[in-house]
Order: sequence, then C-alpha cells, then structure tokens
Amino acid sequence: MQTCVPGFLGLEAKDSDYKRSRFVVLPIPYDATTSYNVGTRHGPEAILRASGQVELFDEELGGEFFRAGVATLLPVEAEARGPEAMHEAIFRAARPVVSAGKFLFGLGGEHGVSSGLVRAVMTKHKKLSVLQIDAHSDLRDAYHGSPYSHASVMRRVVDYGATLVPVGIRAVSAEDHRFMKRAGIRPVTARDCMMTEDWVDRILDSLGDTVYVTIDIDGLDPAYAPGTGTPEPGGLDWYQVTGLLRLVAAEKNIVAADIVEVMPLPGQTVTEFLAARLAYKLMAYVQARK
Repeated sequence: MQTCVPGFLGLEAKDSDYKRSRFVVLPIPYDATTSYNVGTRHGPEAILRASGQVELFDEELGGEFFRAGVATLLPVEAEARGPEAMHEAIFRAARPVVSAGKFLFGLGGEHGVSSGLVRAVMTKHKKLSVLQIDAHSDLRDAYHGSPYSHASVMRRVVDYGATLVPVGIRAVSAEDHRFMKRAGIRPVTARDCMMTEDWVDRILDSLGDTVYVTIDIDGLDPAYAPGTGTPEPGGLDWYQVTGLLRLVAAEKNIVAADIVEVMPLPGQTVTEFLAARLAYKLMAYVQARK
C-alpha cells in the first residue's frame, strides 16, 4: 500500500509505516456536488499540513497515542465521470484498509465521500451504527440529480442498513423531516445539546456496539470552525464534541471515522487545525480504550 511521508502529524517513517500502523488516513480531495461555497477539495491537504503543528502528547489522556502507528495513503484521485464513479473509487480505495483490520480515517472533501467509506466498512462490520455530527441532516434521496450528493449521503448510509444517530442537527429540509419520521430516526439537535441534560445518554442508548463516526465540520459552531462551505449558526463547541467522542470511544467499539467539509479560508488556519486536532483526539480516545 503506497503511503506519503510526511503524512498526518508529520510522523517519521517508523511511526507511519502501513504494515505496523493501527490507523490509516485516506485523503479524499473532492467537492463536485457542493451546493454553496466551493473549496472543500483543498481541505485534506490543509488538514495534513496543519497536523504537523499538533502536539503529539495528549494533555487530557497523558500519553503519546501516535505510537500505535498512523499511516497516510496517497489521495483518492477525483473522478471526472461523476459522483457515482467517485463513490466507487472511494469504496475501492477504502476496502483493502478495512479488510486488513486497520482503523480507517477519511479526510474530505465534501460529505458525499462518506457513503463510499461507510459502505467499505460495512463489508467487515455488518451491524454498524453511524454517529453523524453535522449541522444538516443530509437525507434527501437525491439532490441536483445525484443520489451521491453531499445532501444525500446519510440517506445512502441508511439504505446500506446502518443505524443512523444524527447529532448537532439544526438545518432540515421538509423531505428530510418526513423521511426521519418514516424511518424512526430521532436526531439529537443542537438545541437538545444546549438545553437538555440527557443528550449524551440518548446518543449512547441509540448507538449499537460497533460505531462509525462521521464529523461534518459544520456540526461545530462557525465561531470555532468558520472554514466550511455551508456554515450554520448555533452549533456545538469543542468540549461538547470531544466530550461526546471520549464517552462513545469508552463505551463502544469505534472502527472507522471521517472528518469532512473543511474549506480553507485565505489568511487563517483555524478550521483545518481544529480538524487535525480533532482527528488526533479521536484516535487517542480509541487507542486509550484499547
């Protein structure tokens, strides 16, 4: 498996060798179906560059969790034939990583990339729950003529048979609302996270034992992550997200994850650094449980 060095976290070759690494980062620079601001295709490169500034010692957990090994694969090349062909390319790139028993960590790109990643993970983990941290429900059957749009990605995940647990939602179309009612999907909204005390318990109770985490960076409030294509006010903060992820990692078996929708802004690196730090935090939580 061909990797790039330096990759995520700027690790030396001995700590980023594919064969010995538990974690494998797959960059997917793609944003063909975005419907507002364009530029998330530059997200993976920006996150990788920012990750070189992340401290390798985790002050919360008191350890250097990169020592489990973090390999970074070459980016998945964008498919000119369209979203369905890109979905298949992502699936083909991700499946060998999953088959090898690695922890797959996708870096988008638009949120549409997640369906190919989840589909690959489900070839190994049939009973999968997907924890979706996001501002938008993304449950349209198709958007702008494509069932593989960023606005349809969670609908595909449900079609694959995964249990969906949306968190931080605060922008829902009428079609999405009707589908959630019909499918019995009960989102934990951003308002719930702010106004109720049992929101984390609701999430833990809804998730099965095996979990995929997808983090659309717009799930966080734009005050913390302004660099995204479709910002929505009223989002989550750093400690809400990391606190939730730590508890999920402690109680469930997180087997793969992605962070998507980072759109670098000229003159600042706030969002890509947050994404890089969040990715390493999640790796640390997963490794600490082991």
